[in-house]
Amino acid sequence: MKVVPRWLIMLIDSVIIFQATFFAFFIRFNFNFEQVDRFEVLPAVFVFSGLTLLAMALTGSYVGIVRHTNLNDLMNMMKMLGLTHIFLFSIKQVNLIYGIVDDLLLLPFSVGLIGSLLAFPILMIYRLIIKQIYSYTQYLSNKERIKKVAIYGAGEAGILTFQTLSGNRGSRWMPVAFVDDDPNKEGKLLQGKKIYLGIEGLKKVVEKLEVQEVVIAVNSISPARKRIIVDACLEMDVPVKIIPPAKEWFDTGLKSKDIRDIKIEDLLSREEIVLDKELICESIFGKVVLVTGAAGSIGAELCRQLLYCKPAKLLMLDQAESPLFEIEQELTSVYKEVKRKAILADIRNKSRMMEIFATYQPQIVFHAAAYKHVPLIETYPEEAIRTNLFGTKILADVACFFKVDKFVMISTDKAVNPTNVMGASKRAAEMYVQALDKHERQRKYKKHTKFITTRFGNVLGSNGSVIPIFKKQILNGGPVKVTHPDVTRYFMTIPEACQLVLEAGAMGNGGEIFVFDMGQPVRIVDLAQKMIQLSGKKLSQDIQIEFSGLRPGEKLFEELLNHFELVKETYHPKIKVAQVNPSDFERVNSEVRIFKNLLENGSEMEVVKHLKNMVPEFISNFSRFEKLDGQGKFLN
Repeated sequence: MKVVPRWLIMLIDSVIIFQATFFAFFIRFNFNFEQVDRFEVLPAVFVFSGLTLLAMALTGSYVGIVRHTNLNDLMNMMKMLGLTHIFLFSIKQVNLIYGIVDDLLLLPFSVGLIGSLLAFPILMIYRLIIKQIYSYTQYLSNKERIKKVAIYGAGEAGILTFQTLSGNRGSRWMPVAFVDDDPNKEGKLLQGKKIYLGIEGLKKVVEKLEVQEVVIAVNSISPARKRIIVDACLEMDVPVKIIPPAKEWFDTGLKSKDIRDIKIEDLLSREEIVLDKELICESIFGKVVLVTGAAGSIGAELCRQLLYCKPAKLLMLDQAESPLFEIEQELTSVYKEVKRKAILADIRNKSRMMEIFATYQPQIVFHAAAYKHVPLIETYPEEAIRTNLFGTKILADVACFFKVDKFVMISTDKAVNPTNVMGASKRAAEMYVQALDKHERQRKYKKHTKFITTRFGNVLGSNGSVIPIFKKQILNGGPVKVTHPDVTRYFMTIPEACQLVLEAGAMGNGGEIFVFDMGQPVRIVDLAQKMIQLSGKKLSQDIQIEFSGLRPGEKLFEELLNHFELVKETYHPKIKVAQVNPSDFERVNSEVRIFKNLLENGSEMEVVKHLKNMVPEFISNFSRFEKLDGQGKFLN
C-alpha cells in the first residue's frame, strides 16, 4: 500500500474541520436560524479553516503516516486545534482595538470550541479506520504466512511489542491477545485486544484464538517465571520468542528484528547478581592488569569487564594467535582511553614470562589459561601437567619475584574429588598457589603477592561446552549425543562467572579458595530435550537422543566441595570460602619438582600415578588409569 500524500491528508482534515465548524453554528444557537443569520457564517468558517491550515503547517499534524497512527498523532492534532484558537483569539484582540473587519466575520469562541470538539473524534476515527483497513488488507494478502501471536506482558514493553509487530509493514506476526500475571488487568482491553490471566489464560488463548507463537515482553521477568512460561508453551507445542532487555533498544526503539527466539541460556540464567562495583573498580582502577588465556571464553569476558573499571593498562596474553587477534580487534573501540596490549606467549616459557613481567610490571594477574577438555586431557595427561600445573607454577613464581599485588587463579569444580587428569591437575595447581601464599606470608616481607583461587562449574556457551555442541547436532538433524541419562552439571553464564571472579579477586586477602553458588544442577538429557523443542523440532520424531556412555574421567555428578572441606560465608551471598588447610610449601614444591623428571624420562602411567600421590582424592572413573588407584602414597 502506498503512503497517502500529505496534501490529501491536509485537505481531508480541512474539510472535516470546515463541516464540523459550520454545523457547530447551529448547535451553538439551538438550530435557531434567525440568530445564525446574524453572522456571516461561511466567511467566518472559511477564516477559521484558514487559521487551521496555518496551525497544521506549524504543528505537522498531517505529516504522520495514517496507517501508523498513534498517541503522538493524537497529541499533534490537539496542538493544532489549540493553536488555531490562539490565532483566533489574537485576531479578535487586534480587531477589537483597530476594528479592521466586521466582528461578525470572525467565529465566536463558543462555536470554534464546539467545532473542535466535533472535529477531533472524527479526525481520529477516520485515521483509525484506515489503520484497521490497512491491517486487515495486509492480513488477507499475507494470510498464509502471518502468524497469530500472543504477547505475554501487558505493560509498557508489551504495548511497544504490539505496536512493533502490528505497525511493521510486511510483518509476519499479528498480535491477537495479551497475557499478564496481574489479576487486576484480566478481562480488560489493551490496544483493542483482550488481556488474559497467567498460564491458564495463555492456554485459553492458544486453544481459542489458535495462537501460533508467544512473545515474552516483560522488562523485569524473573528467570524462574520465564522458565514456567516457556515450559507451558513447549507443552502446547507453541514456539516462544522474547524481546531483549530494554537497555539494548531503549535509545533506538524496539524493532521486529530485535525480537528473537528463546535460547537455552535464557532458561538457565538466574537472578541478576548484585555486585559491589565500587569495590571491584577501586581494586582495578589505575592498575596494570594481566589476563592469561585472554583469547578463551572466560579470559575474553574478563577483559571486556575489566575495561569498564579503567585499568592503567590491560595486558591480554595467550598462545592462540587468531583468537587473540580477534579479541584485540573487538576491544579496539571500547574505552579507547584505556591502554591495552595483546601479547602472544606461552605461560610454560619461564624466560618469556620473566621478560613480560619485567617489561610491563603487572600489578594484578587473572590466570585463566588452562587445558580444560576432560576426554582429550585424559588421552594426553602430560600436557595437563605442563600447562595446568607447571604453567601455573611458573606464573605464580614470577608473580612473587616481581611482587605482584594479587594473583587470581581460575579453577574448576572438576578439581573437587577429581575423577580425571584435568581436574586433578587443577587441584594440584590450587595446592601449589595456596601453599605458596602461606609461604610468602611466613617470610614476612613488607610486600608479598596475595594468591586467590576461584572455583566454578560449566560455563554456558564457552568453547567446547555442551550447548554449542548440541546446537550443531540439532542443526545437522541429530542425533543429539548425551553420555548418560543421569548425568548432571552446574551451569552459569560467562558474564556471571567473570563478575564473580572479579568480586572474589577484590575481596580476597590471599590464601582463599572461593566457591560460587552455582544454583541447582541440571540434567543434561533434560537440557538436550528442551533445546530440541526450542529449535522447533519434535523429540524422537525429528531429532533422536542417543546415549553414548560416560567418557574417560567423566563424573555423573559434579561437586563444589571435597568431603573434608567446610565453607565460610562472605558478605556476598553467592560467594563462599572453602576452608582448606594449605599444605606445606616445601613438600608441595618437592612433589611438583618430581613431575619435571617424570615428564622428561617417565611414562604417562608414572606421571598419573604421581598425580594421584599428590592429590589423594583423585580416583579415576571410566579411565585406563583406574588400575593406579590405591597404589600410591598420600601427601599430608
